[in-house]
Amino acid sequence: MNKVKVSAIITSGGNSTRFGSNKLLEKIEGKSVIETTILKFIDLVDEIIIPSKEDIKEHILKSKVYCNKIKFVPAGSTRQISVYNGIMACYNPEIVLIHDGARPFIDKETIKRAIELTYQKHAVLVGVFAVDTIKEVKDGKIIKTLDRKTIFQAQTPQCFDYELIKKVHLKYKDETDFTDDSSMVERYGAEVFILEGLKSNKKITTKDDLK
Repeated sequence: MNKVKVSAIITSGGNSTRFGSNKLLEKIEGKSVIETTILKFIDLVDEIIIPSKEDIKEHILKSKVYCNKIKFVPAGSTRQISVYNGIMACYNPEIVLIHDGARPFIDKETIKRAIELTYQKHAVLVGVFAVDTIKEVKDGKIIKTLDRKTIFQAQTPQCFDYELIKKVHLKYKDETDFTDDSSMVERYGAEVFILEGLKSNKKITTKDDLK
């Protein structure tokens, strides 16, 4: 693969309601969660865009991870708006990686593989196949058992050709029913390919996750 320009958008504007305090400022081996996440990407991309509130911005500015690759944009009232702000602030990359700030356990090898596959396929979702039996439920009753071989649990990064994801976010800017960026690309009509990652790439939601 030829050298391509890559931007990473690391979201950090959530309210951490279920955690009880700002989980991105919690420590893992002496570094905050957001610092740990940034360090996984900093050597693999050309710029990092961080949609953030003031507390996270100030924390990063004072940290040892801060460098001229990092740019801040305002966090939106939803994740979708935050990502949109990040996409609009990118400096014309070829590929954009969109990653949750609260997923500090992503491994660098998966990031490298994601960049390579996105260069070929244009839209890539990192995740893992379900290992548990999955049931479809309605009104407290099991409707059917789904084939877990076809159930893929989405993680991040979600990775896209920059022009594609920019068009998609512009098209659906005023719609708010999307749960992630890949679902927006799916509705747009573009194919999204999967990259199997690691179960360890968990999102910190509760204090038990951090433990």
